[in-house]
Amino acid sequence: MPRFYCPQPLELNVLLSLPDAIAHHIQVLRLKEGGVITLFNGEGGEYAASIEHIEKKRVEVRLKTFSAREAEPAHGLALAQVLPEGSKMDWIMEKAVELGATSIQPLLSERSVIRLNAERATKKMSHWQGVLAAASEQCGRNRLPHLSEPLPFFSWIAQQDLHPRLLLSPRGTQSLSGWAKHHPAQAVTLIIGPEGGLTPAEEQAAIKHGALCLTMGERVLRTETAGLAAMAALQSIWDGM
Repeated sequence: MPRFYCPQPLELNVLLSLPDAIAHHIQVLRLKEGGVITLFNGEGGEYAASIEHIEKKRVEVRLKTFSAREAEPAHGLALAQVLPEGSKMDWIMEKAVELGATSIQPLLSERSVIRLNAERATKKMSHWQGVLAAASEQCGRNRLPHLSEPLPFFSWIAQQDLHPRLLLSPRGTQSLSGWAKHHPAQAVTLIIGPEGGLTPAEEQAAIKHGALCLTMGERVLRTETAGLAAMAALQSIWDGM
């Protein structure tokens, strides 16, 4: 059943005119009147809706049933990712949603290739919100991860956090898997550097502010691989405990 993120109030038995983008998508999919789709607004649960009327650029549906189904991880899983080059951040965000990330914090570090002024940051945020919505539609989540505004690394790391920060680095003295096996499942933030890695000063600042420096093994993972591999590893280990 096609799923769509519809960020507006949803109510049973009410005739709802869908946003233009969803209406267009429904017509591209060649769905017909009488067909059934799933809508969710990010506040939890999902609605089965029947297509009542389709005309050019306009689709009306009626919400028939509500399901409180959720597909969220048992504990918060935050990804603090230094912006990589090109469009890699789109791919990282998409896969992070599939793997259960509950929040994403884009970061700018000394070795970041990307530089964002205020206007570009606003456009990026809007684009990334679309990526998160599309990924949630695809993977069956009914809540979108919280997306924070991009911040400089030193500004962000100085902020207090309520749960452990795990800094993945080739210089870590303890493995991520070893740490996870000796700690109960809990909310964590994974810190991932850019293509060239965090600078020594950035790593020292992270450790000074309480981050645990952990390694993923003998091989050096790319920035677009490390965080996703760590998320999958943590959930696999904790789900099996």
